[in-house]
Amino acid sequence: MENQMFCYQCQETAKGTGCTLKGVCGKAATTSAAMDLLLAVSRGVGIVSDALNRAGAAKDEKEIGHFLCDALFCTITNANFDDADILQRVEKGIALRDRLVKLADENGVTLPERAELRWDGSKASYAEEAKRQGVLRIANEDIRSLKELTVYGLKGMAAYYEHASNLQQADLTLIHFMAEALAIVADPEADQATLIDLVLRTGQAGVKAMALLDKANTSAYGSPVITKVNLGVGRNPGILISGHDLHDLEDLLKQTEGMGIDIYTHGEMLPAHYYPQLKKYAHLVGNYGNAWWQQKEEFARFNGPIIFTTNCIVPPRADANYKDRVFTLNSTGFPGWKHIESGADGHKDFSEVIALAKTCRAPEALEAGEIVGGFAHAQVFALADQIVEAVKSGAIRKFIVMSGCDGRMKSRQYYADFAQQLPKDTVILTSGCAKYRYNKLNLGDINGIPRVLDAGQCNDSYSWAVVAMKLQEIFQAKDINDLPIVFNIAWYEQKAVIVLLALLSLGIKNIHIGPTLPAFVSPNVLKVLVENFGLGGNTTVDEDLKAWGLA
Repeated sequence: MENQMFCYQCQETAKGTGCTLKGVCGKAATTSAAMDLLLAVSRGVGIVSDALNRAGAAKDEKEIGHFLCDALFCTITNANFDDADILQRVEKGIALRDRLVKLADENGVTLPERAELRWDGSKASYAEEAKRQGVLRIANEDIRSLKELTVYGLKGMAAYYEHASNLQQADLTLIHFMAEALAIVADPEADQATLIDLVLRTGQAGVKAMALLDKANTSAYGSPVITKVNLGVGRNPGILISGHDLHDLEDLLKQTEGMGIDIYTHGEMLPAHYYPQLKKYAHLVGNYGNAWWQQKEEFARFNGPIIFTTNCIVPPRADANYKDRVFTLNSTGFPGWKHIESGADGHKDFSEVIALAKTCRAPEALEAGEIVGGFAHAQVFALADQIVEAVKSGAIRKFIVMSGCDGRMKSRQYYADFAQQLPKDTVILTSGCAKYRYNKLNLGDINGIPRVLDAGQCNDSYSWAVVAMKLQEIFQAKDINDLPIVFNIAWYEQKAVIVLLALLSLGIKNIHIGPTLPAFVSPNVLKVLVENFGLGGNTTVDEDLKAWGLA
């Protein structure tokens, strides 16, 4: 049977090889085709933009940056399921590409001959062009693997850049790199050496992107501080906000202040509670639920409106009682759900969401109690003397970085079991939604230092890189890999890919990722990663504890 689609960008891809009929995430074949077109158009924009950059030609950098970031972010797993919404972006991209081609012609800039520049955007040729421009357009599996590894890294980088730009932080060198990388990916003559170099450069750019977002978040909201987050519910109507974008949450908090509406975070929005300028809002009352994949059951009990600021959408069942009270923002979309655009001032009007909330019952409690977080790098540095003393005295033997993503596979129980079986003289450093596997377990503390230190969202994995470099300085270690730190990271989607590439670019070796290795990494590319960086997968809890000297 001919493939109706092909996608292998996430950890849950069918049979560990690729989704060919429908995405495990719920993505239809038509949606996959629309995304393939959007990525092709993005490569086209990248080709022309890169050529203009090299020629020093003036152009609308902001428009190019916004399009590339939005288009790449839109195609991340679980971000957008709305074909029409995606195809509108295709049309915008073609118009932008053609304007840039005209500008190149006016400036005497010669463009390479590429398929991504030839398609005229004819709706009648959508299906045919999508097949030509899909992942399998590249026959050589190693070349395809390196190109896709770069593209998935770019998707994660685009997500982080979009959040930073929403908070008025920009770095055009990152937009220029995205354009250059897309141009190289579009080059059918790009060889393996060029592409390996490109993968490493993508990691270096990823470090810059995460540093930019860290600066954006902390400049706007202060450095995260140790915070106890409520897991229960109040008696007021509530609005649940999910995703990653703190700027959207701030808009919502300002517009609901004094209205008798409680705001709850969900999933990756949990770390919002750690920021001083957000936690000051008394009606930011707590976190509701767990990681993204449990939302079908949890949303049904929330009773109020739900807002998706970014990815992590799970398509609802046809009879879901919440499907008529979900709103999407930014790069997200789902058929039938209302989408709220940003105004000319960059802010969003949540009046429709607020009006709906006032008609709803208070949320039904899922659990009670509190969890503690807020251990980003500034807070850890504030505890540096205490931590260093604990390491020197032997009270803390090793740190285990368990950042990353959560997911639906039963094999992810490994991470809860691993956390529970770790020796009592170890500390877990976490960020991202992977923490939901163990952040509510009672793992205790070491001399007052919690054994689970949560830095925040997936992008806050940057904090652990900063902490590792600081510890290298404090302990005067010659190599960052000499530190008592083990990396056992869970991955799911493309933001985890850029985090991995960023860590590799910093020289961190012997990282283990799971619960499975990426399908898009070919055997030969995996061999390169293993030989140069010691990258590996995980096995069983007992075997891994022994291998890492933790048994």
